Amino acid sequence: MAVTRHARLTTVVWLLVIVGLGAFAPRVETELSGAGWQANGSDSVTARELAQEHFGGNASTAIQVVVHSTDGPLTSGAGKQVLARATAILEEDLRIADVVQPQPGATLSKDGTTAVLVAGADADPNEMVRVADDLKGPLQGLSQSGIQVNPTGASLLWSDFDEANLSAMLKSEMFSWPVTLAILVLAFGALVAAGLPLILTLAGLVASAGSLVLINHVVPVSIWAMNFAMMFALALGIDYALFIVVRYRASRWGSGRTAREAVAETMDTAGKAVLLSGATVLISLSAVMLVPSPSFRSMAGGIMLAVVFVLAATLTLLPLVLVKLDTRINKLSLPWSHSGEHRSPTFAAWGERLWKRPVVFGLAALVVLLALAAPVLGLKTAMPSIKVLPEDASARVGYDLVQGAFGDGAPGTLTIVVNEADAAEASAVLADDSGIAGAMPATPAADGSSYALIQAVPDVDPSDPALSATVDRLRADLPASAYVGGAAVENLDLKTQLDDSTPLVIGVILALGFLLLLIALRAPLIALLGTLASLLSTAAAFGVARLVFQEGWGSGVMGFESQGFLDAWAPVFFFAMIFAIAMDYTVFLLASAKEHFEQSGDPKDALVGSLAHSGRVIFAAGAVMVAVFFTFALSGPLPPKEMGIVLGIAVLLDAFLVRLVLLPVLLRLTGRAAWWTPRWLTRVLPDIRFSHS
Repeated sequence: MAVTRHARLTTVVWLLVIVGLGAFAPRVETELSGAGWQANGSDSVTARELAQEHFGGNASTAIQVVVHSTDGPLTSGAGKQVLARATAILEEDLRIADVVQPQPGATLSKDGTTAVLVAGADADPNEMVRVADDLKGPLQGLSQSGIQVNPTGASLLWSDFDEANLSAMLKSEMFSWPVTLAILVLAFGALVAAGLPLILTLAGLVASAGSLVLINHVVPVSIWAMNFAMMFALALGIDYALFIVVRYRASRWGSGRTAREAVAETMDTAGKAVLLSGATVLISLSAVMLVPSPSFRSMAGGIMLAVVFVLAATLTLLPLVLVKLDTRINKLSLPWSHSGEHRSPTFAAWGERLWKRPVVFGLAALVVLLALAAPVLGLKTAMPSIKVLPEDASARVGYDLVQGAFGDGAPGTLTIVVNEADAAEASAVLADDSGIAGAMPATPAADGSSYALIQAVPDVDPSDPALSATVDRLRADLPASAYVGGAAVENLDLKTQLDDSTPLVIGVILALGFLLLLIALRAPLIALLGTLASLLSTAAAFGVARLVFQEGWGSGVMGFESQGFLDAWAPVFFFAMIFAIAMDYTVFLLASAKEHFEQSGDPKDALVGSLAHSGRVIFAAGAVMVAVFFTFALSGPLPPKEMGIVLGIAVLLDAFLVRLVLLPVLLRLTGRAAWWTPRWLTRVLPDIRFSHS
């Protein structure tokens, strides 16, 4: 092992990486933003850019300051003074363009008790979220007896979401680490051995967090990249370390091998499986890059970066630590611990049972998975609504006040940018459209350009599916020079882009996953079956997701308000993550099965041996992942709950029904055919062996 021969160099490199990048890690929550949720190249993004450039920043990222009085009109007295002070605060920030005062009939209610100041955006969407962070405190501080001040709008939504999300993630971490450690102690039977996966994973997460801060100075990175990377890499890193440490302990004790020899055997067998699993995860997530949206690409990139660091720590730092600790890895052992026990009698017996009655167990697992997957046929998706925020968040309070004063569609005002020569025709189309409650007169660009801006209020809530039909109709009827935008329309365009990209992303993930398994196993049939089996747990997880998040089952217990749909980004993003995790367990099981088949040539030995040697690891790793994901689902805004519950259910089903029941049954039913390779294929594929030479 090169890392053990160059122990000092390996240690120095990792210290430099952890200390150097770790210095930036504490800044990750303040440096990264929540913006970037847009469909690049869409009409709505073009409308926003034109509005920002030619109309004083009166675009979807503008900050709307809602002032509401319960003591009479805001046009005089204390209300007028509050509006003036709010205007002063906004104008002092150089990132704010024009501040538009309340307009009667548009942003000033008929009774004068609700007014909206519109602070134009003079910075990119990511920076406007930071503007919201900086200004919402001083603006809310203007509230006094009888007068309430609440900034709202898309930039505030992300600011409030990030704040709620940070609090939730910290709370979830406090639960997840002790729970994870307890499961690992039970799995390893020793506190020192159990602590290793957590320490190694933490090293990878610190390095990846620091890297994201540095990358953010070159390319904007969504805060979701770190949130999801933390959750995903924690679970995956523990899986990898668990697999390596279990194999090392079995190789080291009771065999007469030295620590270096045991590490060499471990990395030649389990190390290959971990490397293959990591490659599968990276390939699955890389397919998300096909979605041309900054937020998706930065989220996928952030998780991939975290996986790379965790994988590197597992394959380089962990072997070095194992050699250095050697027998001390079993310090603080539990009374029933057997450090050298690699073959589990319990899982060997389970393998024998599956070999004898494959059809019974296989059908039972299949029926459960199909029953849970059935609801997926009625799954509805849409972009997140205001319900993802806590009820007391400024953006949500302001949203509700605007809706109450100006109508259901007022928080989703449409921005239409059109050539000035076509403005009259555009206004006529808007006046005649049944989905538009009202429209402002066209405003010519103050900078002398040929554009005009029209703001129109739809007659439905921004999250209502009917808005999509209105936007489609307007785009067909308005003059060719018109661009229809606004925060709600940007969401609709992103959903369309996601719907269009999802089949391609899923197809690429399945194809690349199969190809990687084929290269590693050199067995076309079992590589295909292993890939297709992953679809069952994925479909079942989304079936459960429909019942929970669309139908609202258990919403009261889990503390969220059902939106009536699953967030539109979930299918493509969660599919990549679930498939990556599913293939993780597939690799562990089938690599062990191939190792036994290479040694004996007996299909029964491949099935029983793989379960005896990897079943306990898969069981423990699955328990850790379920614990991590479910603890992250206990608190906070709706999107992390969706991720925690969907991924937790997926792992639960995949690890315990697919990998420990259905896939072994398929090995039993296919027999030697599972490992058959056409002669021409053996000449093309590399010869990768999982048995130690």
